[in-house]
Amino acid sequence: MPDTPAIMRAVAIDRFGGPEVLEIKSLPVPKPGPGDVLIRVAFAGVAEWDVYEQEGGFAAMLGGKPTFPYVLGSEGAGVVEDVGAEVERFSPGDRVYAMKLPRGGFYAEYAAVPEDAVAFVPGTLPMEQAAGLGWIGVTALRGLEDVLHVKPGESVVVLGANGGVGHAAVQLARLMGARVLAVASGSDGVELARRLGADAVVDGREGDVVAAAREFAPDGLDAALLTAGGEVARLVLSTLREGGRAAYPHGIEPEPEAVRGIRPDGYNADPDPDVMERLNRLVERGPFEVHVGEVFPIEEVASAEEVVGRHHLGKVVLRIG
Repeated sequence: MPDTPAIMRAVAIDRFGGPEVLEIKSLPVPKPGPGDVLIRVAFAGVAEWDVYEQEGGFAAMLGGKPTFPYVLGSEGAGVVEDVGAEVERFSPGDRVYAMKLPRGGFYAEYAAVPEDAVAFVPGTLPMEQAAGLGWIGVTALRGLEDVLHVKPGESVVVLGANGGVGHAAVQLARLMGARVLAVASGSDGVELARRLGADAVVDGREGDVVAAAREFAPDGLDAALLTAGGEVARLVLSTLREGGRAAYPHGIEPEPEAVRGIRPDGYNADPDPDVMERLNRLVERGPFEVHVGEVFPIEEVASAEEVVGRHHLGKVVLRIG
C-alpha cells in the first residue's frame, strides 16, 4: 500500500463565483472507491468549462446540492498512487492522464477518478502535454471519426485550428490520412497550424476563407469540424460540396446553423476507454503534440483562467506537483 499523505494542497472554493473565490487549501487526500484510480497529479489542464463550473454553471444545470469545499479541475496527468479493489487496468506507478466533469478535482495534488476515465500516457508524450490531451483529443477524435467518418484522402477544414480542440483536430485528421485546411486566428495561430502539419492555412480574421477553400478543394470540401460558430462558421459551411458533412461539439456559441442544406451535427465529447485507446493509437503513430501555450504554478490559477478566456494558442496548464 503506498504511503500516501493524509493532507494535500488544492485549489478549492467555498462558494461559486469569479476569481475572488479561488483559494489554495489544505484538504484530505481523497480515498479511491472500489472502481477508482488515485492519481498523484503533476499537471492539470485549464479550460473554459472549468470557469463555468467555478461560477456554478454545472451545479445549476444538473441540480442537487453542491458540497463545499469544492475542488476544481476537469483534467490532468500524473502517476497512479493507489487503485480501488475492482480496478483491473492500472497499478501504482503507471503514467496516466484522466478527465472528468463535473467535479474532477484535478487542481489538487491528488485526484480520485473512475477507471473508465483514465488512460495511459501515450508513448513519450511529456506529462505537461498529457495533462491537456484528454478533453481536446477526445472531442476532436469523436468529431472526426465518430461523426464525420473522415476517410483517407478526403479534404477536411478545421475552424479554430489554433485552439485546444482545433489544433488537436488538425493533427489527428492528418494522421487519419486526410488533407487539412486550417482556419486559424491571428498570425501566431496561422504559424502554429502550419507548423503542426496543416496542408493549407488561412487567417479567419484577416484572410479570405472562401477563396482559400476553393483553391484547396475546387469541387468543394468533404467535411468540416467547427470549434467556433458565427459568421466564419457560415462561410466555412458554404465551401462544402453537395453532400458534405459538418460537425461541432456541443457548447459552441453561437451554435452553427445549416447552410445550403448542410446541417452540422452537434455531438458530445464523452470519454470512455474505447475512444481514449483510439486516441492513444493515433498519438503514438505521430507526430503529435499538445501545444502548451503557457504553464502556471498552482498559486496563479486565476491568471491561468484569465488567459484561457482570451486569445491563446493550444492549451494552458497548471503545474501541480
